[in-house]
Amino acid sequence: MPLLHLILVALIQGVTEFLPVSSSGHLILLPELSGMDDQGQVIDVAVHIGTLFAVILFFWRDVRMGFAGIPRMLIGRIDTPGARLAFLLLIATIPAILLGLFLKLTGLSDAMRSMTVIGWTMLLFGLFLWWADQAGATTKTDADWNLADAIRMGLWQAVALIPGTSRSGICITAGRMLGYARHDAAKLSMLMSIPTIFASGALLGFEVAATANMGAARDGAIAALFAFFAALLALGFMMRLLRTTSFTPYVIYRVLLGLVLLALAYSV
Repeated sequence: MPLLHLILVALIQGVTEFLPVSSSGHLILLPELSGMDDQGQVIDVAVHIGTLFAVILFFWRDVRMGFAGIPRMLIGRIDTPGARLAFLLLIATIPAILLGLFLKLTGLSDAMRSMTVIGWTMLLFGLFLWWADQAGATTKTDADWNLADAIRMGLWQAVALIPGTSRSGICITAGRMLGYARHDAAKLSMLMSIPTIFASGALLGFEVAATANMGAARDGAIAALFAFFAALLALGFMMRLLRTTSFTPYVIYRVLLGLVLLALAYSV
């Protein structure tokens, strides 16, 4: 695979994975709008691994606490902050795993990979984010995260399996609807991405393991490295920006892109 193509895919994935603009939607659009070949599942797995390591590093203090709480959670003792965080992340991940398996087994996941679907989801969920951000209260912090909110945010996260929705965007939208401050809603969304990306990456990894070769492994390593650095920079940029700015710039981008995609889709 050409180096420029690898870098382009990695940068798109790295930058858009954690911004509320849909990484999957952009990756689907890349071959459709550029004429490039589809990057394939090996590269998809690789760039997801890159972004996974980026969010783990960025939120290392919380991740380390969650990992430390897993043994207590497994024996049913949710009596420490780490065990509580691990438990809530597990609960929030279950809806996406179940719906993801259903969509894959029924073939609906492939059927939704179209410019029309992405155009509508970009537009509608962008406006939904704007409404939630403007109307939502700011009474909660990430320390207030509870079982009921984890279930609600987990159900919304499953909706992001529709291309163009944006996993981070819909989780942030849900968090703002539930009263979490912008920065805290974004933080919870990022932490929720860790088990979700791990689960989806593991599923794809098993599928491509039998067909991967040294050339594919080399391309994957390059893509993962660029995606890691791109995601780390995007995370830092967004989390700093949210201390002073709303989600409106991302909403404007989503609405404009959605309108352009719908115009292209319906003009064919």
